[in-house]
Parts: sequence; structure tokens; C-alpha cells
Amino acid sequence: MKKDIHPEYRKVVFLDSSSDFKFLSGSTKSSEETIEWEDGNTYPLIRVEISSDTHPFYTGKQKADKVGGRVDRFKKKYNM
Repeated sequence: MKKDIHPEYRKVVFLDSSSDFKFLSGSTKSSEETIEWEDGNTYPLIRVEISSDTHPFYTGKQKADKVGGRVDRFKKKYNM
């Protein structure tokens, strides 16, 4: 490999914002936030919106839609 052209690969902690699930992995992504991990070391913290802990493919559950679709809004509007 050529020197000085590749991003720095390091361990980072990913935090799922919706479930507070954390996991340690390798990444080239950087962050100003840090967190102390279970091993006592401090790692950069990357916040993600969805992970294997909350994704429907891995959980087998679909998230309930808070707003509802067009049909639901129509029925609610006309008390059906």
C-alpha cells in the first residue's frame, strides 16, 4: 500500500440513538465525542439512527407508523 493516502482505521463505538444499543467496531469515521468502553479505554462515539438492534430485518418486527398512511388519515378525517 502507498503511504499517507489511506484514512486512519481505528476502533470506534457506535450508539443506536433509538435503543441505546452500543457496539465496538473498526472504522475510518471520526468524531469529536468520546465514550469510555467496558474495557476501560476511551473511543470515539458515532451516533446512528438504526442498527441491528432496531432494524426490522434483524428483529422480525415492523415499526408502527406514528403518522399513518393516506387511508388512515382519510378514515380519521371522515370518522370512518
